[in-house]
Amino acid sequence: MKRTIRDFDWHGKRALVRVDFNVPFERGTTRISDDVRIREAVPTIEHLRGQGAAVVLCTHLGRPDGKRVPAMELGPVVERLSELLGAPVGYVHDAPGDEAKTAAAALAPGEVLMLDNIRFWPGEEANDPDFAASLAALADAYVNDAFGTAHRAHASTEGVAHHLPAMAGLLMEKEITFLGGVLEDPARPLAALLGGAKVSDKLKVLGRLIGHADELFVGGGMAATFLKAQGHEIGASLLEEDLIDFCAETMERAAAASTPVTLPEDVVVAERIKPGVPTSVVGVGEVPADAMILDIGPRTAADYAQRLAAVGSVVWNGPMGVFEVPPFDEGTRTVADAIASGNVVSVIGGGSTAEAVAHLGLADRMSHVSTGGGASLEFLEGKELPGVAALDDV
Repeated sequence: MKRTIRDFDWHGKRALVRVDFNVPFERGTTRISDDVRIREAVPTIEHLRGQGAAVVLCTHLGRPDGKRVPAMELGPVVERLSELLGAPVGYVHDAPGDEAKTAAAALAPGEVLMLDNIRFWPGEEANDPDFAASLAALADAYVNDAFGTAHRAHASTEGVAHHLPAMAGLLMEKEITFLGGVLEDPARPLAALLGGAKVSDKLKVLGRLIGHADELFVGGGMAATFLKAQGHEIGASLLEEDLIDFCAETMERAAAASTPVTLPEDVVVAERIKPGVPTSVVGVGEVPADAMILDIGPRTAADYAQRLAAVGSVVWNGPMGVFEVPPFDEGTRTVADAIASGNVVSVIGGGSTAEAVAHLGLADRMSHVSTGGGASLEFLEGKELPGVAALDDV
């Protein structure tokens, strides 16, 4: 059990809070296209302010590779956070230096300061001890509320925790609780729904879930390699040829562990990934040589939906098709509707799965939508996340 912000007396203290405000922007503009990561951190910030703390925030944005990139400065993020808090947020174009120290020291209880993009300094990704110490000097205690970066051992996610009392924010606590619950004590039966483009992205999580989940459902582009392993022709679909044997062995191990693996029985195919292209629904043994599998078919979607709505809990990582390009979003939509409508504890992996349920307007009807793509996958694989491990135990 990790220490949380509820376990600390914040009155008159300064909190250094690592948040994940790596938000997307509308192409060619400074308009934030999805502010969910900012909104998810607001409860932690407000709790700290309400307990009498001054709050110093740090985040990364994009991949500036240790150099200052004006387009990756945090002005639009600061503006949006100010709107959500209904209070001004200070902003310094500094993190480890005197300007940041002066601004942090001047904060009154309840005030909020944003440091500049933490990845403008090479010491961040190098987890440089001196850089971590300079960050720690800004505050009395450290809070990690950035689950999406918890799988990175960087100065602001791991190094600084060795210099200050270190605890989880409310978002981090929620992530650990829901994802940990799926692994430790899930409502049964537990179903795992895995999709996305590649089997290679799911190798370790497949191994972890066999024998733990009660059933596995496979969709998305990765289904093509599984179908190939069953002897089906998959046309021009994405194929990871070096993983055909792995898929066959996975199904054998799953059968031996009494974790049945369900593959699509029909699929939506087309010659190109483009809106409005001609499509066909075919059985998995009838994929044309010049066509690609781009979504699960309606029979498969209906079957998955009916069965998933009846389980106790489901962990879902990876969409069922190329959901960004209609009409290849129908399989994902059907399955998501069923999970959202059922009496199911639903834990949605971050990344493209979170984007899909948000795109469909169903995020608020899921039990938990993770803010971490790679982090949630590594957590489900059973890896120790450096940003979590570094926090104080209770």
